[in-house]
Amino acid sequence: MAHNIAVIGGDGIGPDVTAEAIKVVLAAGVDVATTDFDLGGSRYLRDGEILSDDTLDQLREFDSILLGAVGHPDVAPGVIERGLLLKMRFDLDLYINQRPFVGTAPGGDTPHDFVVVRENTEGPYVGEGGSLRTGTPQEVATQGSFNTRFGVERCIRYAFDLAQRRDRKHLTLVHKTNVLQFAGGLWERTFNEVAAEYPDVSTAYNHVDAACIYFVQDPHRYDVVVTDNLFGDILTDLGGAVSGGIGLASSANLDPTRTSPSMFEPVHGSAPDIAGQNLANPTAAILSAALMLDFLGEADAAERIRAACVEPVTGSTTDVGDAIAARVRN
Repeated sequence: MAHNIAVIGGDGIGPDVTAEAIKVVLAAGVDVATTDFDLGGSRYLRDGEILSDDTLDQLREFDSILLGAVGHPDVAPGVIERGLLLKMRFDLDLYINQRPFVGTAPGGDTPHDFVVVRENTEGPYVGEGGSLRTGTPQEVATQGSFNTRFGVERCIRYAFDLAQRRDRKHLTLVHKTNVLQFAGGLWERTFNEVAAEYPDVSTAYNHVDAACIYFVQDPHRYDVVVTDNLFGDILTDLGGAVSGGIGLASSANLDPTRTSPSMFEPVHGSAPDIAGQNLANPTAAILSAALMLDFLGEADAAERIRAACVEPVTGSTTDVGDAIAARVRN
């Protein structure tokens, strides 16, 4: 039976790169049925729709969601991000954000291969906080970090399970326990308690500032990294930068319980300056589709797609998609 995929092209280059991703999935011989959803900044400007509960209920019926990019220069920052991306992550309980990084860091000569597991439904992104006397010299703003034992533990357990399946079997916790003692303390205690159940997985801890240095200078020390929502957001952008560029970075937003459809998206933005010009590199969207196939049980096709993306392809958006699709067929 065909996998039912909801496709949210979104804004800017999003529709173009998702089209190429689906082209490559079909070239890999995977039977998919796609349904397009018109969501993003352009839709919001047209009729005010961001992500209604009715649309969210429709999305729940699919096997997975493939998203291109969202963001429009005429929409204030945060409106679409919170109303669409974060709403999907929170309401569908996509509590794992998983981003793989394979490449050679600038100045290096040995490829690295590591994965960052980011808690995806808690932390500062929950929106706990507020402001008083906004816009005045006496303005006061607070922004909390919301962490639960339940949310932290299920993320850490997922990361240990992933590390256990990999060859190196190593997991690094990244936080800032010397300053963020309450949230960091919860993460560290939970990490250490769960580690006792995985004696074959070696562990380490890095403060997030040290991890930023190591990502650049010594990324080979990492196998699997687990961290909170905010630190994971920052670190994965850096991971993309040292692995060929953020434009090649793929991302999976997962519900490992498979109660809801998981969502897959490239890390890059909507790039409105080149929208509609057939200039965007669709490789990150194609690699995100490969992550989607992994989750759908199509591991052979996913691996063939990744192999087809190893050697860079130049040209237009469609040229790159056609070349990768041809490699997959062969």
